[in-house]
Amino acid sequence: MARITVEDCLKKVPSRFALVHIASQRSRQLMKGAPPLVKTDNKSVVTALREVAAGKVFVAENKTKRGELKE
Repeated sequence: MARITVEDCLKKVPSRFALVHIASQRSRQLMKGAPPLVKTDNKSVVTALREVAAGKVFVAENKTKRGELKE
């Protein structure tokens, strides 16, 4: 399987900060037992990055205004 690079992931995510946030959240989900969205034998962090690069995991747009709490 080919190596996953940050550049591959940045094609799908707006910034490196967002990439770190998404990958860490998804990695935690995988470690808690969530099924992977791509077929791989890698550890949870690499699997999360592969999912981002494949377009399976992405940023959900926040619809609330600044300073407004979403209930």
